[in-house]
Amino acid sequence: MEAARPAGKTRKKRIRAEKGGIDLTFMFLVLILLAIGLIMLFSASYASAYYETGNSFYYISRQLLFAIVGIIGMFVVANIDYHILHRFAFLIYIGTVFLLILVLFVHTREDARRWIPLGFTTFQPSELAKFAVVLIFAHLISTNYDKMKDPKYGVWPFLALMGIVVLLMLLEPHLSGTILILSIGIIMMFVGGTDLKWFMIGGLLLAAAVVVIVLIPGVIPYAMSRIQHWRDPWIDPQGKGFQTIQSLYAIGSGGLMGVGIGNSRQKHLYLPEPQNDFIFSVVCEELGFIGATLIILVFVLLIWRGYVIAMRCRDRFGSMLAIGLTTQVGVQTILNIAVVSNTIPNTGISLPFFSSGGTALVMLLAEMGVILSVSRQTNLEKE
Repeated sequence: MEAARPAGKTRKKRIRAEKGGIDLTFMFLVLILLAIGLIMLFSASYASAYYETGNSFYYISRQLLFAIVGIIGMFVVANIDYHILHRFAFLIYIGTVFLLILVLFVHTREDARRWIPLGFTTFQPSELAKFAVVLIFAHLISTNYDKMKDPKYGVWPFLALMGIVVLLMLLEPHLSGTILILSIGIIMMFVGGTDLKWFMIGGLLLAAAVVVIVLIPGVIPYAMSRIQHWRDPWIDPQGKGFQTIQSLYAIGSGGLMGVGIGNSRQKHLYLPEPQNDFIFSVVCEELGFIGATLIILVFVLLIWRGYVIAMRCRDRFGSMLAIGLTTQVGVQTILNIAVVSNTIPNTGISLPFFSSGGTALVMLLAEMGVILSVSRQTNLEKE
């Protein structure tokens, strides 16, 4: 017969993985940003929507529909075990590459080939590419974590997989998406344990490339033109510098408190794409410095909470997924705000939860669902 446990003896604490509820803080932050984004989208878009289509509700009605679909998708994904993505990582990556190749043969605009027409809307494969890169990197890092210092496992596979996506996106061309994917990939490799010397080598190569572009203007005319109009948009105030100048006018007009929601002047056909890449300019004009700062603070809280979820995750795959998807939102937000304030050259990058784009919003909310799914798998200390 088993001996009785001595009275008064304290049992050792043990860690047991349990499936719990979703992270409510993260969920509410997502919904707050989405609600503010929809309000600001309607305010920023109704003038251009009326001019372009005769319907002031054109952009907001579409965005509301996609927001509803996205929210439903977010909660559905949040209740699916994210580990299933581990098994389909390469299949999703290969499918994404196929779509990136397909879009090169679809001419929806003369200056870019980024969209696949679906009849009722268009689909941008680069939105899926961001998720596919995060997924395949999380898969490889979690599989080969103990070997990440070896370039055979920690450098070359990542560069090859990311390089294919980057090359296809440059052919569209989609410079902003390329920069975003490179940033996400580099951060995930750094967190995943790739040897630091490779980041030093990459930094030196990047610096050399920038020097070549600056000193030899004819090497990449497209990039050089962006740099010139970033340094001084007034050299072509009615052409390539027009959008940046109007954006700066909008930001400056907002002052401390803003002119009030709906009262922006620049959105009345002065500022190009007020409902898309440059919506934050309208936010600054209507809500002012204080309102814009509060929105940035909500983004900061969302990113912080995403990293908290990543650190508390019980397995490395889920942790790297949360890190990659949170980093995507953070880097994209930083780049968008930097562009509209002319801190960096214009790259045409959208603001998460705010910019018009139905399939992009659905994809973003689905990715937030993945993070919520990760948040359900936590380590709980039990007595």
